[in-house]
Amino acid sequence: MNDTDPPSARPAVPLWAAAGVAAVAGLLMALAFPAAAIWPLVFVALALLLPMLRGRRVGGALLVGLAYGLVFFALQVSFTARYLGPVPWIALTVVEGVLTAVALVPITLAYRWLPRVWPRSAPVVLPVVVAGLWTTHELFLGNWPYGGFPWSRLGMTQAQGPFAPVASWLGVSGLTFLMVALVALLIELFRMRGRIRPMHLVAPAVTLIVLLLTPLFPTARSGEMRIAAVQGNGTTGYFDEREPYGVISAQTDATRMIDDADVDLLVWPEGGIDYDPFQDETTARRLTRLVNEFDAPLLANTATERGEQIFNTSFLWTKDGDATQLHDKRHPVPFGEYVPDRDFYYALAPDLIGLIGREYTPGTNPPLVQVGGTGVGLAICFDVIYDEVIRESVMQGAEVLVFQTNNADFRGTDENLQQLAFARMRAVETGRSVVNVSTVGTSQIIRPDGSTVSTLDADEAGALLEEVELRSGLTAGVVLGPWIQLGMLITPAVLVVAGLLSRRRR
Repeated sequence: MNDTDPPSARPAVPLWAAAGVAAVAGLLMALAFPAAAIWPLVFVALALLLPMLRGRRVGGALLVGLAYGLVFFALQVSFTARYLGPVPWIALTVVEGVLTAVALVPITLAYRWLPRVWPRSAPVVLPVVVAGLWTTHELFLGNWPYGGFPWSRLGMTQAQGPFAPVASWLGVSGLTFLMVALVALLIELFRMRGRIRPMHLVAPAVTLIVLLLTPLFPTARSGEMRIAAVQGNGTTGYFDEREPYGVISAQTDATRMIDDADVDLLVWPEGGIDYDPFQDETTARRLTRLVNEFDAPLLANTATERGEQIFNTSFLWTKDGDATQLHDKRHPVPFGEYVPDRDFYYALAPDLIGLIGREYTPGTNPPLVQVGGTGVGLAICFDVIYDEVIRESVMQGAEVLVFQTNNADFRGTDENLQQLAFARMRAVETGRSVVNVSTVGTSQIIRPDGSTVSTLDADEAGALLEEVELRSGLTAGVVLGPWIQLGMLITPAVLVVAGLLSRRRR
């Protein structure tokens, strides 16, 4: 702080109290996500956190951000401790909490520099810059380190909220931006109480109207596909006791629960097959027998080997007993499907790192298969949180999206519900129906507006058979999403300019 700054630019509460308020904000923000999914709390959490960053020095801002980030991520990713104990949970919480603290420091600097440099425009420009910096921080966490962890973006809280349609126009990042901008604008109005002019109400009113009244971006109905999504509830976890061919047997038994054999596409989840059918003849014969029994191709998934490389592969198995259409997972899970810098981390935690024997290779082939001339877009488990994978499938002609996942290592947690929130938002963002199928649940078929057609609860074997609506056409969210994210980088540039001008004026 500078002694020449006005009292309104100084911290509202002592640092110790600000850290406590930030921790409460982290708790409320976690409750805004599934399983609680109390979506209005995202605005309450922001309204508590942002004022606590105002007027701080860098060290104080780091402490406030750390209090928020540690509490939020400790609750949000607690599912990682379900089977592997506290070490992965603590490690992920600390890494994401520290990165969050660092990424929130620019917001503190914006609150310091912008009113000093552009005092008259601060009531509007400042909240816009704050919203852009927050969205940039989400993009930063979503890309670094090791491919990033874009798991907890604020826009995803609206999977069951009223503002979700905005994502079909602006993408998830655009929705996050408007949500933060609304809170930041209202904070400025509160700080200006007694000095508010009608013009000051325009920006928050317009932002609220856009959030409330934006309709879904229209896409064109292009037909239907009768899809059966099969949840076998087999032994697919790391620590499950397995029998030879136990997983494929569970999936086959659940598939045969379908009373009506009139099916266009059978869909099995990630890890729904024990062995590589391209290497194991018994598995190949079982798959061929099943697809001929139902007279429908099977979209399945397992680990496959090509040379010395291992892939997490989805493939379309046909009546001829082969699969020429493959898609390999783009983003294998760090410390789950591969270990970056293995020697370093093995020295720190040899027992845990030793559990991860396979090293999956990232895929490069398109996330799309053709079923009778219909494009089916794919995302394998963790890939659902990466915008570019979803966007590529739709841009290449996907008329329906299929997300295959294995939640067996997180039984009894809310991880699968958090992932379902992503699936719903992807339906809204792309204007496509989504078939989200898990080995152990929860599996759902979702309409293009994000609502649920049918569901299979966790730990329940069965199959969902529905006439799934096909859609064509690109939403503005798909087309403009990357450009909106790129535009967010303007706000750090604005902050740098404000910092230089502020230094010169001082």
